[in-house]
Parts: sequence; C-alpha cells; structure tokens
Amino acid sequence: MQTPETEAATTMKFASPLRLFLTTVTVVSMTIGGLAETQSASAEVLPFQTINCDGEYSHHLQGVCTDGKGTIFWSFTTKIVSTDANGKVIKEVPAPNHQGDLCYHDGAVYVAVNLGRFNQPAGLANSWVFKYDPATLQELARFPVPEVVHGAGGMDFNDGKFIVVGGLPKGTNENYAYEYTPEFKFVKRHVLASGETLMGIQTAVFHAGSWWFGCYGTPQVLLKATPDFQMQGKWEFDGALGMIGLDKERFLVARGPKAMTPKMSRGQLVPAMISAEKGLELVKQK
Repeated sequence: MQTPETEAATTMKFASPLRLFLTTVTVVSMTIGGLAETQSASAEVLPFQTINCDGEYSHHLQGVCTDGKGTIFWSFTTKIVSTDANGKVIKEVPAPNHQGDLCYHDGAVYVAVNLGRFNQPAGLANSWVFKYDPATLQELARFPVPEVVHGAGGMDFNDGKFIVVGGLPKGTNENYAYEYTPEFKFVKRHVLASGETLMGIQTAVFHAGSWWFGCYGTPQVLLKATPDFQMQGKWEFDGALGMIGLDKERFLVARGPKAMTPKMSRGQLVPAMISAEKGLELVKQK
C-alpha cells in the first residue's frame, strides 16, 4: 500500500478402487479451507532462503503471493511482476497506480487497488480488486469494492471468501476487514480491535490457522487474528511489504532493498519462523 512517505490436475491410473477413494479424499481435503493447498505446495517448491526479484522498479514493493507451483507474484505499485522460485522474471506488466497487496486463488491473481486517495475521509478513495491471468498477467476483470472507503490496499482468500483491508485516517483506534463472496458481493465489515496502526493495514495473509496483517509504523507492526478476526497478538515486526506462508512454522517475508538507480526499488523475500513471543522472527542465514 502507500508508503508513509508514498488444485493441480494430475491424470493418474490407479491400481485399485481403494487407492482411487483415498486419493479423492486427499484432493478434497486439500481444497477445504481456502488456500491451505497452496500453502502446503509452497513449502515444497519455494526455497526457505533469501529470494531476490530481478530488476529495479519505481515506487516500492506492495505485496507478494505464490501459486504454490513455484511462481511468485510481486506488486510494485505500478507494475505486476511474476518470477520463478529463484526470482528470475517471467513476465512484467504496467498497471494503474495504486496496485497494492495481492493473492492467488483458483487460477488467478487478485490485487487490491485504489485509484483514489488513501487514508482520507470516506468518499475520496476509489477501491477495486483487479484480476490477472497468472501466465500472461493480462488484466481479466475489475471488481468495485466501494465499501473499503479509505482505500483498498491488501487482500487474501480463505474459507470461501475474500478479505480486503486498507487505509485509515489518523486517529482510528481499530482496523477493518471487508468480507466479499468469490464474486465480490459485499458481505460485512469486521472490526479488528488492534488499536491504531499507521495508515491502517498494508498486507494480509491467512496462514497456519490465523490472519496475519502487516502494518506501517515506527517500528512497523504485525497483527495476528483468529479466522473470525479476534486479536491473537500484536508485535513489532515488519510484514508491511508482504508475506507468504510456507508451512505451519515458516514464512517468507518481503523486503524492499534500495536499488542502484536513484528513486527505484527492488523486491526480496527472506525466511522467518513463527514465534510465540515475537509473532514472526527472521532466520539468520550464513
């Protein structure tokens, strides 16, 4: 979001009806609960180490996600980029300002977008969700989400619903999570008793049975909540540029290293572990 200063179908022949039954049960279980299947696959195909996205980009990194098959998607405010698991660029396309955090669901990439102003009184934002083809990054559709009145900036999918988060005016002592159907029909606004966070919530991911939200601030703040948005924790940790859950204990967390070119930025993922005391804790690498 704005900166403080800006299933896999596999054809198989089975030896017996029992194996077919067991495999069918396994596939069904993988798809229950939203993105659980993507997260499990992610742990197998993404390395638990630093991944640098090739290239330099204007503005800065806003969010990351994966298809669970080795492709990573990066949102750089005015450009959407796909890379392989090592950060090599596959495709990049320009996109209207402001592309925020993004998620992968059911064969498509979805991005929280605000074409208006952030963190202002209701009426000045212009909130949307853009849908992209994951192979070509061609824009497929736009869905209005006007209920996100202070600017849509982050999103994820879980348990049959999209959740969109975004900006907030200064002095707001709570955060909001906006629930939508898979067709982007508005369901309700959930209140998160988080206390004030600078400019609301920047990034969102559902992983390991909880919602994780990255927020700006000095220092940055990480929020954790139950599936029904009851607070579970609040820590000083930077998840404001994006997070990818790998398995029940591990994450990749986004960073935005400075680029060699002035006024340009880069994208990076670094490994982190879930910590009861710190929320997430970065893993030291040799």
